[in-house]
Amino acid sequence: MKIIDDAINKGIKTLSEHASKEVLKSYSVPVTEEYLAKDVEEAIKYAQKIGYPVVLKGSSSTLTHKTEMNLVEVGIKDEESLVEAFNAIEKRGGSQLDGILVQEMIKGERELVAGLTRDPQFGPCVMFGLGGIFTEVLKDVTFRVAPLERYDAYEMMDEIKAKKILDEFRGKPAVDREKLADILINLGRIGLEHEEVAEIDINPLIIKDSMPVAVDALIVLRAETN
Repeated sequence: MKIIDDAINKGIKTLSEHASKEVLKSYSVPVTEEYLAKDVEEAIKYAQKIGYPVVLKGSSSTLTHKTEMNLVEVGIKDEESLVEAFNAIEKRGGSQLDGILVQEMIKGERELVAGLTRDPQFGPCVMFGLGGIFTEVLKDVTFRVAPLERYDAYEMMDEIKAKKILDEFRGKPAVDREKLADILINLGRIGLEHEEVAEIDINPLIIKDSMPVAVDALIVLRAETN
């Protein structure tokens, strides 16, 4: 895949959020509508195309902890706020930024996590569980060795302690389990078809109505490929 090959040729170990999502999108993983803006004029154009409110994020293959570095501005409601946020992120990120991501703002009360790790013994393993701020605290996750069959993906959904949030929840419809299963199966496919990929982290995978959408994503490449 060109995105991965280009990163390896440049000695890049971690794909930017936007590049990571482009890889996921090519494997039918739903991602946020977003565009990479090189300047504030492009950002304004993209925000108008998406529709306010939008999110701005500093885009970089080296600055992976965007929130901690204050490179994320959410709930931007108009052009004036966008210009202010764009300039602030640009100043904080400096030369390490390759642009600023203009992203649709997705609201959802249910946050999941999905991803891939490459085990030295078993190879690519798919991960699924409760996401958002609770991922590290509750560690409500489950794993399967790739390749996954559909029944594997459904078993993973039933194994997490918080599985009830996949059902009808606070007036919201049940999660589209077919689409969620597709995501988990396709994450395994990425690991099997691209040995260069060491790790994939989708957190959060927000449920918008019934559809799981990758709001933030990161792909890490294996060190020996660089």
